[in-house]
Amino acid sequence: MEKKIKLVECPRDAMQGIHHFIDTKLKAQYINLLLDVGFDTIDFGSFVSAKAIPQLKDTKEVLSMLHLNDRTKLLAIVANLRGVEEAILHPEISYLGFPFSISETFQQRNTNSSISQSLGTIEQLLEHCDRSNKTAVVYLSMGFGNPYGDAWNVDIVTEHAAQLISKGVKILSLADTTGVSSPEKIKEIVPVLMSRFPAVEIGIHLHSTPDTRREKIEAAYQSGCLRFDSALKGFGGCPMASDDLTGNLATEDLIQYFEEQHIDLHLNKDKWQEAMALSASVFM
Repeated sequence: MEKKIKLVECPRDAMQGIHHFIDTKLKAQYINLLLDVGFDTIDFGSFVSAKAIPQLKDTKEVLSMLHLNDRTKLLAIVANLRGVEEAILHPEISYLGFPFSISETFQQRNTNSSISQSLGTIEQLLEHCDRSNKTAVVYLSMGFGNPYGDAWNVDIVTEHAAQLISKGVKILSLADTTGVSSPEKIKEIVPVLMSRFPAVEIGIHLHSTPDTRREKIEAAYQSGCLRFDSALKGFGGCPMASDDLTGNLATEDLIQYFEEQHIDLHLNKDKWQEAMALSASVFM
């Protein structure tokens, strides 16, 4: 049986660190093209403080301009209970993503809360998702290490994963955040999580320089991962993690890799090319 690859396209992540404000209509035009491509999920926006991420202050306006279809689901990022309560008001959104860091320093930088406080937020997030027919996606940020000197090892990653799963999390995405992952770390961590938590969907959200993207994709896929976050041309990075942004995995690299494995992703390549062309205006 052909393996079902889930591609999560992340225009939100690609846009959030850009300093000039991208016109709302242009954002919507770009995301609509990505919706037409046929990805499993589009990480399209976030319900966070406009002061923290000014680029995404128009998420509600963008949402109102999107042409949704039956194939592709929408994911929005939330960082606190206020964001959760705002996001659940929109039936068009299927997934709420929460960045849970295993680095205390980054949790404070990213969500202005501690790890302990964030666990409480996740409990509330799960309750709201259950009542609103939505699914939580929790990102294990700094899952491959961190630049702050906070403790990290595979056992710490696994312990946090187990804690989140015990609370009811069904989708975990192991997030690199600053590009410190390597094929060796991926092969060390991903199989452990997949074997210990077989009922949970384990994904990866890797940031990478262009010269290491393919080897990381291959390491994750060979480790059994079937859920991949990426962004067209590798745009993006987390502005809360460091001043120097490390881009996302490039979607075109993922597409090429899986085509070489003779896996049909069932994507509309014409719309993909249109999105590639429009990206020059979005990320100018």
